[in-house]
Amino acid sequence: MGGQEGPRYGRIVAELRQRIETGQLAPGDRVPSTREITRQWGVAMATATRVLTELRHEGLVRAVPGVGTVVAERAVAPAGAAVVAPAGAEAERPVRAARVAPVVAVRAAEAGPGPGGLALGRIVGAAVAVADAEGLAAVSMRRVASELGVATMSLYRHVADKDDLLTRMMDTVIAARPLPDEPPAEWREAVGLAARQLWGLFRRHPWLAPALSMTRPQVIVSALPYSEWTLAVLHAHGLDLQTAFTAHLMLLNYARGIAVNLESEREAEAHSGLDSEAWMDTQEPALLTTLSSGRFPALSRLASAGYDLDLDALFEFGLHRLLDGLAPLLDA
Repeated sequence: MGGQEGPRYGRIVAELRQRIETGQLAPGDRVPSTREITRQWGVAMATATRVLTELRHEGLVRAVPGVGTVVAERAVAPAGAAVVAPAGAEAERPVRAARVAPVVAVRAAEAGPGPGGLALGRIVGAAVAVADAEGLAAVSMRRVASELGVATMSLYRHVADKDDLLTRMMDTVIAARPLPDEPPAEWREAVGLAARQLWGLFRRHPWLAPALSMTRPQVIVSALPYSEWTLAVLHAHGLDLQTAFTAHLMLLNYARGIAVNLESEREAEAHSGLDSEAWMDTQEPALLTTLSSGRFPALSRLASAGYDLDLDALFEFGLHRLLDGLAPLLDA
């Protein structure tokens, strides 16, 4: 790093740190990306990457797959308390089984303690916490038992196997976000509400989308109201039940299709040590070399202008287009 880059690096870190500590950038807000830092402060990409790395090391920011780097939620929840994310943002990942959504405690009370005082809700809550923190691949009967401090075989008194546990995990997290009692009167608003709520669930639990199967759907009781909601709304506005259900599956798989990138990105980051922005930076020289041939003028112009991938914005763009496509059927 040159003599000019060093002082600039320190000033940029100090400025962004001040914005965060004074509340100009609130928890969940995006901080400038590496490309924005290079443009705004006129520094090299390596310096911009180092700035964000330093802020991550200080615990001030965190990387969210498909969104970018955001201000971290620095408050530490007490044991047994729920970690609540801002609306529309991915929840902070719990690190231990004690930090689970309130619904886990509710369902634990409903399930009641089994032999040895081990309740089904505690098992499911521990599994959800591990999946939220480390991904679905980290969930095993042995790992869940270890989190609870019990013998692995004791879990089988409550769940048949890992597939049964996974179904209960999905049921629990979906039940945590019930739909309103009544849908909005306007079909577009009602269908959009259900789709956005599903997207929020996928956001909070990145493992959920790849765990759901479209071709071999699991029986998840808490998910049925979502199907009933969309089916009833579209049927009430003129679609036959077959077409309405097809539209429901289309919207569900659209949200799920974007959301599967969340878990794969988390796995890639864990293996490479690079978040999506840092990885893209490593690919930029090869891309620019390819584009310099002149064969791809539109892509070249886009690369020059810059493009920040935002999965939330991508989801909203596609959802509006899908609803536009359904409109003529319902209007007819």
